[in-house]
Amino acid sequence: MFFPPVRAEGAFCGNPACAGEVFETVELSRRGTVWSYTDARYQPPAPYVPRSDPYQPFALAAVELAEGITVLGQVADGYGVAELRVGGEVELVVEPLDDELLIWRWKPVTELGEEADQ
Repeated sequence: MFFPPVRAEGAFCGNPACAGEVFETVELSRRGTVWSYTDARYQPPAPYVPRSDPYQPFALAAVELAEGITVLGQVADGYGVAELRVGGEVELVVEPLDDELLIWRWKPVTELGEEADQ
């Protein structure tokens, strides 16, 4: 699986056991359930480039989609591990990373399927 999609001539599967050269676009669910989560309390070592100085901790969630894959990503701004629970529902949102870049993040939703208050 590649994101963003690989469209380059001569692209190949990144799995060493796969000799595939044909790629297919598959739309994935925007919502899923939290499989696991953690806090990134300490700045990772180089080559990590922090988005702020000083470093600001953030939460990460591994989210299981209906399609049977698990996707790791940051949790939306304003949310942390206190708002997450294994089995809880999250939705993919787009947020600014800085003045020039956008990033996909997981945002918790309520049991009623509405965005969590925060």
